[in-house]
Amino acid sequence: MIRLVVIALIVVVAWFLLVKLIRQVKKANIDWNGIATIIGFIALAFWLRHITGMG
Repeated sequence: MIRLVVIALIVVVAWFLLVKLIRQVKKANIDWNGIATIIGFIALAFWLRHITGMG
């Protein structure tokens, strides 16, 4: 029973933090092109590592 209460509290806190983060992201002026470029380079690095086996 205590384990269930602890898990429920963790879920509630995680949900609260997620909602708070989403609200902050909506308010912020974020350069989405830069973020997409960074994610693209990371994905390319993993793909090239998978294809070539180096790195």
